[in-house]
Amino acid sequence: MTITATTSPATQRFIDSLTDFGFKYLLGAEPNKEIIIEFLNTIFAGQKKIVDLVFSPTEHVASTDENKKVFFDLMCTGSAGEQFIIEMQRLEHEGFRERCIYYLSRLVSEQLPKGEADWSQLKEVYLIAVLDFKFRDKNDERFLHDIVLMNKDTGKVFYDKFGFKFLELPNFDKEVDELSSDLDKWFYILKNMSRMNQIPSPLNEGIFKKLFKIAEVSKLTKEQRTLYESNLKAKLDYECTIAWAKKEAAEQGMEEGRLEGRLEGRMEGQEEGMKKGIEKGRLDERSVIALELKETGMPIEQISKITKLSIEEIEKL
Repeated sequence: MTITATTSPATQRFIDSLTDFGFKYLLGAEPNKEIIIEFLNTIFAGQKKIVDLVFSPTEHVASTDENKKVFFDLMCTGSAGEQFIIEMQRLEHEGFRERCIYYLSRLVSEQLPKGEADWSQLKEVYLIAVLDFKFRDKNDERFLHDIVLMNKDTGKVFYDKFGFKFLELPNFDKEVDELSSDLDKWFYILKNMSRMNQIPSPLNEGIFKKLFKIAEVSKLTKEQRTLYESNLKAKLDYECTIAWAKKEAAEQGMEEGRLEGRLEGRMEGQEEGMKKGIEKGRLDERSVIALELKETGMPIEQISKITKLSIEEIEKL
């Protein structure tokens, strides 16, 4: 088995699980829900056992404001009523952690009808996030972070029905012959699947074998392939934008983190906008880049040369 730098659906054998389409296609299909069940049971590692689940709507409207909506990548409910939000996140934008808290808080607040206060009815809520980035302020090489409400003085869990599992993919650097657990295998697949040209023998068994079978690009319908190619292009555009931003920051003597952070925030806004159906023209990548460079103080003439936008267009941003 070899790992290649494949980025085109025409040459990929397996879907990129870190695209929006790939993530939902592989983990969010009702006929193959045993895949997400096995995934969750591996992540929880005996803390709880999920026997069955149903997929739930991913759009949630605030009970007090019909115009205030949140969109989850995946959401499912276990047979005991516990709820799981499963997200794939490519960047750590400002407010990411606050958004995670807000998502779970929304689920808790929706569990009890108005006017009722039977707190014993509250079910467990969890957010599981697959992260394609490293936390900026954490000097921690662990790749699975288990976050709960805890007493800082005693180290004891204060409340065990509200928790987060963060899978930090960049921290996972094992090779295929070093995989020693199902958790290792899930991390390896999520990080490397799209670059594989065959199934490694340690992964050609059980639920992983089924996952690879489903993930073959050649089995997508025409409509699915079109959507996947669009998602893959957006992912590659993002990666190129970040790489370009770092290069420009270095050449202009700017603070790299400042420029990259702003670009990431803009890209996150683009993703949310696409989910809400905002007109695609408003999300023009060149305009996003031009605005960020303008805010750093770069001369407009130079921005124009880089982005190919006119000076007039840049001045209007």
